Amino acid sequence: MIKKHMPVLVVCLLIVLVSLIGGAVYGINKLIPTSKQMDLTEYYGQNADGEASLVAGTQKLEQKALISGDEVYIPLDVVNGYLNQRYYWDSANKKILYATPTSLTEEAASDQPGGNVWLKESTVYLKLDYVKKYTDIDSYIYKDPARIAIQYKFSNVQTVTVKKDTVIRYRGGIKSKILTKTAKDTVLRLMNEGEDWDQVATDDGYIGYIQKKKVSAADTTDYKRSFKAEAYSYFTMDEPVNLAWHQVTSTDANNYFADTTQNMTGVNVISPTWFSVSDNDGNVSSLASGEYVMQAHEKGLKVWGLVDNFSENMSTTTVLSNTAARQNLENQLVTYALKAGLDGINVDFESLSEDVGIHFLQFLRELSIQCHENNLVLSVDNPVPEDFTSHYDRAEQGKVVDYVIIMGYDEHYVGSDAGSVASLPWVEQGVKDTLAEVPAKRTILAIPFYTRLWKTTDGGALTSEAIGMDQAQQAISDNGAETYWDKTTSQNYGTYEGDGTTYQIWLEDSKSIAEKVKLIPKYKLAGVAEWKLGFENSGIWSVITENLS
Repeated sequence: MIKKHMPVLVVCLLIVLVSLIGGAVYGINKLIPTSKQMDLTEYYGQNADGEASLVAGTQKLEQKALISGDEVYIPLDVVNGYLNQRYYWDSANKKILYATPTSLTEEAASDQPGGNVWLKESTVYLKLDYVKKYTDIDSYIYKDPARIAIQYKFSNVQTVTVKKDTVIRYRGGIKSKILTKTAKDTVLRLMNEGEDWDQVATDDGYIGYIQKKKVSAADTTDYKRSFKAEAYSYFTMDEPVNLAWHQVTSTDANNYFADTTQNMTGVNVISPTWFSVSDNDGNVSSLASGEYVMQAHEKGLKVWGLVDNFSENMSTTTVLSNTAARQNLENQLVTYALKAGLDGINVDFESLSEDVGIHFLQFLRELSIQCHENNLVLSVDNPVPEDFTSHYDRAEQGKVVDYVIIMGYDEHYVGSDAGSVASLPWVEQGVKDTLAEVPAKRTILAIPFYTRLWKTTDGGALTSEAIGMDQAQQAISDNGAETYWDKTTSQNYGTYEGDGTTYQIWLEDSKSIAEKVKLIPKYKLAGVAEWKLGFENSGIWSVITENLS
């Protein structure tokens, strides 16, 4: 009987043995890293003839570079988006303008390779060597498949260092295919830190994963660079700026300079609203007065003439996007400024649409060149930062102009809900957000001398009017209204009823102004500006001076 069952028992044992061996092999295989190489054409993507894949920093891009002989061309949108945003495409004249701190250069586009600008099928490409002329980058060019990696970040870079020869894989895990080998002591750019695998990028364009145990702890690296870009110099004042805007609406108004400024103290810059863009050709209407400037200088005041874009006869986008009109505007502004003996120009272009952003920046770059050639200070007014004004690009402004001014008012405005013109938390947040982009030593905080008297009728209709400090106090006094200090806005608030209407007002007075001016030394700002002369009360000047120090 035993003999009869022996074959069956042997078979069962063999099956168990094979299963154990198979399981062991499977388990061992799971622990053995794969040595399979990633297909690089699959990794970088398929290229058409004459194309090359692009890696910018730690990103593989959808856009392609072009290769013609030994020359490499990079799409303009890649250059502007990642490497250097100052290459400005003049579409009407088919040329690239580049503004350095001291000069404006231009390169005409060709529909054939060879030059610095290649216009191919409506896409603008810049020769890599031309980009390198003005831009601190490293480039790595390879064939099979054709690809170009460009590194452009060299300071404050998160990195890890390879501890021993190893590999970078396509995904995290030892069974993922190998992208490239990496040697001991290689410094890799750290993208994401994981539990067992770090996502890293090599300088030459591989983006993948490396075992955490095979690299050092994360570090911050500053790469030594030999590239020397021409640096901007700035015309700034040795003392805190105290600027008052003077709204001038006619040449006759210039004659009242002495009366307007007789009680003014502590101010060292006055900015009359003299210039306005009058048409789409970039012509400027001027109310400038040499006599006014002479009187201001006798009082120890610098004069920065203001230019606005408020005319209904012009489109800001049309003027600034047309190189001839834009440069006509720049030339006229500087000519008027020199003729009147001005010390600076204050740009007050408001309600800028997103499509005009790049043209506005080019306008400031070009105007900066002319202003500095003629010893004119250039300042520019900006609303408090919001998501919908990111195209103002205060960071770029701060690099090319002397002063960036925060218009710390219009928190509530005509058409909005009733509320403060400039509550302290809102203003302070505007300062913080601006300083994330602009150096404090060249940032000026502008404060309001006006407030809004809000009127709500029984029917629910809401209107408001802007009134000065004395007029606001008179309204409170005449109507027997009580005010109290509102801690949330850091302002005195009052309300009263009359003629079926509810009135509300958040006052700008010595106490609220003091709190705003205190932000200037707190954040080490360059100074203060006030909108506008005529809305102040006589005692406010000493409040500003005391809190500015």
